[in-house]
Amino acid sequence: MMLKNLFAGTAVGVTLALGLAGPGRGGEVLPLGAPPAQARVVIVEDTNATVAYEAQPEIVQRMLDRVMLKFAGKDDLGQAWRTVVATQDVVGIKVFCAPGPISGTRPAVVEGVIRGLLAAGLPPRNIIVWDRKLAEVRMAYEGLAQKYNVRLAGSALSGYDEKTTPYDNPIMGELEAGDLEFDMKSAKTGRKSYVSKLLTGGMTKIITVTPLLNHNLAGVTGHLFSLAMGSVDNMHRFEIDAGRLSTAVPEIYALPSLSDHVVLSITDALIGQYQGESDPMLHYSTPVNQLWVSKDAVALDVLAIQELDREREAHKITGVNTNLELYHNASLLELGVSDPAKVKIDLVK
Repeated sequence: MMLKNLFAGTAVGVTLALGLAGPGRGGEVLPLGAPPAQARVVIVEDTNATVAYEAQPEIVQRMLDRVMLKFAGKDDLGQAWRTVVATQDVVGIKVFCAPGPISGTRPAVVEGVIRGLLAAGLPPRNIIVWDRKLAEVRMAYEGLAQKYNVRLAGSALSGYDEKTTPYDNPIMGELEAGDLEFDMKSAKTGRKSYVSKLLTGGMTKIITVTPLLNHNLAGVTGHLFSLAMGSVDNMHRFEIDAGRLSTAVPEIYALPSLSDHVVLSITDALIGQYQGESDPMLHYSTPVNQLWVSKDAVALDVLAIQELDREREAHKITGVNTNLELYHNASLLELGVSDPAKVKIDLVK
């Protein structure tokens, strides 16, 4: 069942209960915060957005334009995008491209964002499409870089910033080539994760664009996981255990060099892949043909988990334990709303 069918009508409150868990099982007890009272998510749908699992760029462009106008409450596309960016900004479009262009963040959606930023008046070279590995970014978006003269970047290849406060966690990680302490100090293990210089070296705004894609430990390869794990070194130590992720992902996302610069989050829900993680598995995928836009990354990820759970239920896939404490912890850190009863859905007609 798609979100449009679940949330019939516009501007309705989501009332489903998730039964959220308590603080992290495998990490520190997080401080109690005061989560935002309500999150707003704007959704647009077009059943023709994909054909045989291929995104249709012209239709996707119109969808993104419509949802941004609704989101910003503007009649002009440039003005709509200027509600989140300014012409002098250097904007990083954070994608998740490891699964490739069909199951990862789709080029058609990224192209729509690029065109929106250009309409807002940003110079092409002030737009950076990035992920952890530059080779994967190039494979998916080289054509867009050439067409629009925007930049492509990889956070790992950009190096890590020793002058910016790192994320310090008592869980020790085995360092590898490219990690700051491995390269500078010949250390074999470390408890610190340093932020990429790509983020600290002049990028002023971040727009996260993530696919509707399951993650076996995080529940969804969503905005929190994608940005946190894609921005720091020595992060593999957290990816082997759901409890570790539940503490580390929200705490890394909360670093000022990350969360303070995120101005918009877009869920590429053209296709929902409910099994497989980073492996493209179209036999475990369903066309959803939607785009979701919000300033609340936590709310988007929680809705994504609900949608993937519904798809698994519809296909009679059982035994999946969704990790909800990650999003509860994010809410405690005041990163967004994890309670779906406090999420307001606006549907674009």
